[in-house]
Amino acid sequence: MLEVVQAFDRKHIADLPTDDAAALESKLETARARFLNRNDWLAPHERMAVLRRLADLVGLQREVFAKRIACEGGKPYTDALVETDRAIDGIRNAADVLRTRGGVEIPMGLTQASDNRRAWTIQEPIGVVAAISAFNHPLNLIVHQMAPAIATGCPVIIKPAAATPLCCLELVKLVHEAGMPEGWVQAFLPESRVLSSAFASDARIAFLSFIGSAEVGWRLRANLAPGTRCALEHGGVAPVIVDRSADLDAIIEPLAKGGYYHAGQVCVSVQRIYVHAELKEAFIERFAARVEQLRVGDPTHAETEVGPLITPAEATRVETWIDEAATAGARRIGGGRLSDTTLKPAILVDPPRDTKVSTHEIFGPVTCIYGYDEVEDAIAAANSLPVAFQASIFTRDLDVAFNAAEKLDASAVMVNDHSAFRTDWMPFAGRRESGYGVGGIPFTAREMTAEKMIVFKR
Repeated sequence: MLEVVQAFDRKHIADLPTDDAAALESKLETARARFLNRNDWLAPHERMAVLRRLADLVGLQREVFAKRIACEGGKPYTDALVETDRAIDGIRNAADVLRTRGGVEIPMGLTQASDNRRAWTIQEPIGVVAAISAFNHPLNLIVHQMAPAIATGCPVIIKPAAATPLCCLELVKLVHEAGMPEGWVQAFLPESRVLSSAFASDARIAFLSFIGSAEVGWRLRANLAPGTRCALEHGGVAPVIVDRSADLDAIIEPLAKGGYYHAGQVCVSVQRIYVHAELKEAFIERFAARVEQLRVGDPTHAETEVGPLITPAEATRVETWIDEAATAGARRIGGGRLSDTTLKPAILVDPPRDTKVSTHEIFGPVTCIYGYDEVEDAIAAANSLPVAFQASIFTRDLDVAFNAAEKLDASAVMVNDHSAFRTDWMPFAGRRESGYGVGGIPFTAREMTAEKMIVFKR
């Protein structure tokens, strides 16, 4: 059995039955059979209808899902409502993908050998999708993996994070209520990590969608069956540059949101803030005052802005990293432990560049502030780690904006916004150790297809 508890106070929510090796075999065989029987593939209009009905069904349970997100995952209720709204829109976005995706004509007749031919491509579902998800967005991440699979016609088996399975199970239930035939969308709650690895590496899997730690993701990729494609979404140590021309009045709020949203448990959460020396002390004063005002506590309360970490062990880890940086010379502002799972937001000023908070993803309610004199030095520091995801710069100087946008090593650079900005239809991808492949609903749908060329000779 899998026990599910509330992230904030660890109170019992549910005991769920887990899947053994026989159950996994049954799910894989069912999914494979659905894919191999092309006569029973759902037509595009049928898939669109299922997705639209699913969006409506989730909409009817908007507040229920938000409450579930807050309880099992610890995300503040107000932000959980936003996640639910994004999930609803994302499901509709997946349906809309089918209106625009298609193949292309391949020119023929360009040589004598290609004369009297016509050629074009079509996009087919790639096969069975294995989706392994993370805890921090327990509804919307499932949507990002499930909805593109439905749209493209791929059978999908979804393994939610062990700490937050409830949203996934309910969504799978609603998919069937929306009209999806049995066997196309299945949930998987493995009884052991060994089964999770076996699931990802099974030869019947055509595409692995993984959201989680780099350590696990790269290991799973190394063990994929020959021919299996994948997309890996890991984390970063997101850098933000505050140029000397930045408007301090305009940047405090977005940086506080980007750094402490969901207690910093976001893969592109603001972590390293490089502030020009002329603004550094003024920025620290204003930023610290705003962070101190953040309301920390029970995520089910509407007024809460920062909730718990997902487990007591994670809270202890983050607290240890903060202490390590402070011992090494960082100036600590705020911080402290409110409960087994909940930390007060902390700021670390000038932590040494070799400490964990400067080199690893914190995934907690902590931001680090560093000074610089030349923007080129800030860009070099931002690019100095083996991870690269999203980055940002705040400036009112157009030359600085263009220079940073081109030189920052990131898959996306935000100008005058925090690094955690995202819409669900934009490409979302980590570079180097931060990931592989491209996320975002339309882009994931593309990755879940295989292109076929058809050539007619007259």
